[in-house]
Amino acid sequence: MTRIDLTGLETRPAQVWGGIRLVPLVRERPVEGLRLRHEVYGAEYGSVDVGDGTRYTSYVPHGFVADWSGDGGQSATYGTQLGGGAACCMPVRRHHRMAKRRHAENRLRFLPLHLALEGYLALHFGGPSMVWEEWSQQALREGLSPRAEDAYAGWEVRGLAEALRAFEIHPGQCGVMVYASDALAAAFVVPHPDDYRALHPSLVQDLYGELVHQYGWFGAPVPEFGARVRDAYVDSLADLRAAARAQETAWAASHGSLMARDLLETPYAFERVYRMDSFALYRFLPPFQRGGREQHIGELITDHKGRAAYLKTFRLSENQIRRGHLLRRLADCDWHLERTAKAMGTGYRELVRRIEAAGFESLLNAHVVARRAAALREP
Repeated sequence: MTRIDLTGLETRPAQVWGGIRLVPLVRERPVEGLRLRHEVYGAEYGSVDVGDGTRYTSYVPHGFVADWSGDGGQSATYGTQLGGGAACCMPVRRHHRMAKRRHAENRLRFLPLHLALEGYLALHFGGPSMVWEEWSQQALREGLSPRAEDAYAGWEVRGLAEALRAFEIHPGQCGVMVYASDALAAAFVVPHPDDYRALHPSLVQDLYGELVHQYGWFGAPVPEFGARVRDAYVDSLADLRAAARAQETAWAASHGSLMARDLLETPYAFERVYRMDSFALYRFLPPFQRGGREQHIGELITDHKGRAAYLKTFRLSENQIRRGHLLRRLADCDWHLERTAKAMGTGYRELVRRIEAAGFESLLNAHVVARRAAALREP
């Protein structure tokens, strides 16, 4: 596991709209050799063939085509919808794979956020690795299929669309941290300021978690950033400029050490999806540790030094963290319920209750579980 490296990016003072806080991220110099551009599609439903006969269906707000040719040529972003419900009455668009090389030699089309969401949904997707009698035939035959998670489009997060429309874009801005009631909702980073200007409106189409949606609607307004300069120490424009820069430095330090600490200090498990010469596209998962700390999934493109050229994150809800934690502990114990319960410091009945509360009750053979729990004589 390793951490996200945002070297080369600096924060600017936040802009506030009600409960939404946007923290601009700027680069002194753009990342050379990588570009992202814009391409828009109408709202549609469809599916993504991810291989092995598995299809991923979801709302896909947009996708990116990365161009690492270095000549500044066209690359693309697109917006569409994917789904598979029987009630769908919209046109169907089918995609092959989450990340696929375009006809041009140095271009790759990938579905942002959905690379990460697929990785989360695929977490121990195959189900029990051992044929213990407590697991149902469905679990042994089909694993966790189908598996679904809830998310909200950005326009459903109260205040986000207004904030994105009203706030200024800074010179050199290549990213933003989005907060709802001062809880980090998402981080978005691109390699070039022109890419950010083109993709800034797409943030309202992105997917956000349940917690972010609730904070947007029910959270209180957050305080604005205020710079205070004592006039007793200002005798010239140079003094005023130095004092303003000191305030910016203080804000950047407080943001990195407080507001974005969990995102930047969490060790992630990275999976490389594609190599693009000196760049590499990854998706990442958190350690799914309990304890109230925020945890994110996302995608990252790094340069040859491991620095972030592109980043997009999705904050998991507590329920999603709990499900990830539970699946990890089951897998670590070869899906043996008694051993898993002992490793988690709980009882057999309580572990069964947690599995059912997580929405995995169909995996259990209810008759065998009840008989086993009775034999153990647990309360």
